[in-house]
Amino acid sequence: MGSLKLILSQPRYFSVAWVFCSLNIMIGTWVLYIPHVKQKLNLNDTQIGFALFCMALGILVFLPMVPFITRKIGLGKYTVIGIVLFAMAFIGPLLAINYTFLCITLFIVGMFSGSTDVAMNALVSHIEKEDDNNFMSSAHGFFSLGGTIGAVLGTFIMVFFSKPVYHMILMACLVIAVNIWLSKYYYKISEFRTTSKLNKSTGIKILKPLLLIAFLAFVIMSSEGAIEHWSALYLLEVVQISKENLAGLGFVLFSATMTIGRFFGDGISEKIGSIKTILLGCFLACIGYLFILYKGLIVSVIGFGIIGVGLSVIIPELFRIAGKTKDVSPSAGISFVSGIGFIGFLLGPIVLGFISDAFSLEVSFLTLLGLTLFALFASFLKLRFDKLNII
Repeated sequence: MGSLKLILSQPRYFSVAWVFCSLNIMIGTWVLYIPHVKQKLNLNDTQIGFALFCMALGILVFLPMVPFITRKIGLGKYTVIGIVLFAMAFIGPLLAINYTFLCITLFIVGMFSGSTDVAMNALVSHIEKEDDNNFMSSAHGFFSLGGTIGAVLGTFIMVFFSKPVYHMILMACLVIAVNIWLSKYYYKISEFRTTSKLNKSTGIKILKPLLLIAFLAFVIMSSEGAIEHWSALYLLEVVQISKENLAGLGFVLFSATMTIGRFFGDGISEKIGSIKTILLGCFLACIGYLFILYKGLIVSVIGFGIIGVGLSVIIPELFRIAGKTKDVSPSAGISFVSGIGFIGFLLGPIVLGFISDAFSLEVSFLTLLGLTLFALFASFLKLRFDKLNII
């Protein structure tokens, strides 16, 4: 909890953590209005799925350009520009008058979502390196907190707006105003330029030291995406709970323990190091999957909670390693790792759906256990011994 105290007591750290929170406040608000957009444009589930995929596509298309942009504009400067443009972009989907316009606006949202995500993580990595303080995990905890704030606050105040777009405009204005005010604490920060190799670190030179890190991000974010989409169905179809209103318990506990775990992650990492933290997280996630596969309501729900604790610390540590890789700029390293990880987040639920259709949903979760075990052994055998050139 030391890093959380650091964030709450010093504006330099809180200002950056609030960018994480702001990003998910907007997403949490948008999620409330997906049913409204579906009904307004008379869309089916397949069309909504493709529209949301357009947002993901915007993220993936724009990610490779982020390192170039942050070098040209400045890391701190683009972080505030990114969150401002992201907040403004989310007004677009609620103004959509047809399906094509909706897909285009969500693609634009994705562009600024991915670029802001990379910039804010690179900014945390830079400040950690400069100040010799760890707060990456707690910053990700603020991201989780932001989704809760957006959804809970929105649920209470959305009834006061005659049109959803007015609600989104209000949230965008609040997010923009607060972030512009706080940006004075990081606005002038630029990335380290310690060697001539740094600016030439592209393509295969990035892939070599970060390939395993990216693979682990792919596996872990696949699990996150799969649990988000399939946890309720698992409790209904495999555990066979008697009441449908209990189906969301697994994801609720997963989200809660992930948020809490991230606030403790920095202290754990400082004591045992990033590699051991990743190993511990993978081990806990494996235990959680075993609980889930027991197929009892209480045990399975506890299992989702254990997985939340385990996964909570892994992605921040992978980003920390990517941001500290020698001769690779933080934005380039984090852009590559987060891009591969996000592909896993998108593909995980889809692949699990195919496995479930071919075999069963239980086999799908057994597959996730197998992947997490593989990640555990890969991190144990390789992360400890490979020379990742971490500064």
